[in-house]
Amino acid sequence: MKTIGDYVSAADIAEARETLTPVVHRTPMLESATLNRISGAHLHLKLENMQRTGSFKLRGAFNKMAHLSVRELKCSIVTASAGNHAQGIAYAASKRGAMAKIFMPERTPQAKIQATAAYGAEVVLAGASYEEAYEAARAECQAHQSVFVHAFDDNQVIAGQGTVAAEMLAQCSDLDTVLVPIGGGGLAAGTVCYLKNVKPSIRVIGVQSDHAPAAYNLFHHDKKQANRQSPGIAEGILVDQPGERTVPVLRHYLDDLVTVTDSQIAQAMLLMLERGKLLVEGAGAASLAAALSGSVSVKGKHVGLIVSGGNADAEELAVIKQMALGENRNACNL
Repeated sequence: MKTIGDYVSAADIAEARETLTPVVHRTPMLESATLNRISGAHLHLKLENMQRTGSFKLRGAFNKMAHLSVRELKCSIVTASAGNHAQGIAYAASKRGAMAKIFMPERTPQAKIQATAAYGAEVVLAGASYEEAYEAARAECQAHQSVFVHAFDDNQVIAGQGTVAAEMLAQCSDLDTVLVPIGGGGLAAGTVCYLKNVKPSIRVIGVQSDHAPAAYNLFHHDKKQANRQSPGIAEGILVDQPGERTVPVLRHYLDDLVTVTDSQIAQAMLLMLERGKLLVEGAGAASLAAALSGSVSVKGKHVGLIVSGGNADAEELAVIKQMALGENRNACNL
C-alpha cells in the first residue's frame, strides 16, 4: 500500500518553498470577528487572492517551470487553464525567457484573459470547458513538439501548491481543520501531503462545486449528478476529471469531501466583500461557503480556509449579489 511519501513528500514541498521564496508573496492569514461570530469558530483565511497573479496557481506553475531544462525552455510552453494557472505559467515563462501558449475555455472571464496576455503569453480560446481546452492544448503539443505543463496532474506543480499549507501552519500552529477547494486536485493534494506528514491530527476537508462533483464522486463512491442549470460561478474548480496523481492522494488521505452550491458560494463572496473588503472569485470563496453553510462542522474549532484566488470579474458583481440574496439566504445570516 502506498504512503503519502510515495506521492509528494514534505521534503519536496520544502524544496519548492526554497525555489519560490524569492518569487511568491507570503500571503497573510486573516481572522475576522464577524466570521467567527457567524460560524461559532475561529476561521483563519489564507488570502491567496493577494498572491502575485491573484492566485495560488503561481506557486505550482513557477515550481514546475524552474525544473525545466534549457532545451525544454527553448520549445514553446503549452498549457490549458480556466484562468489562474494560465497567469502563473505566463508569468513564470516571462521570467525564464520562454514563450507560452495558453488554451482557455471560451467563457473564461475577460479579467483572466487580459491578465494572461499582459504577461506576454499567446491566448487561444478553445471549447466550452476546461476539458475541451485541454484537448486542444494536447493536440497543439503533438503537432509542434511543444512542452506541456499540466495545471494539476504533475508532482512539481503539486509540491508548489503544497507551500500554501506549509505557510498556513507556520502562521497558525493552532489549526485543527483545513478546508481546501478542489477542481483537478493539485492544491488539495499538496495541502494534504504536507499536513498529514507534519501534523497528522489536522482534519483536511475538500470542497467542490456541485456543478463539477467528480472528485466528490470518486471519494464517496457516489454518482452525484453535476448541476447543469447554469454554467457555474466557480470556474476555477469546474473540472470534470481530476488528475491521475491527485485522485489517489485525495481518496486515501482527505478526511472528507463536500460540495457547495452557487448560492452558497455567492453568499460567501458577498460576505467577504462587505465585511472583509475582499474581492474573491467563486473558487476562492468555496471553503468559506462550506464553513458557513453547515456542510462542514466547524463550531469551536480553529479552521484554516484557503481563499485560492481573487481574479473575479467586477462586471458580474450584480449577478453575484442577486444569486447571494436568492436561495438559502439564511446560510450566511445576511
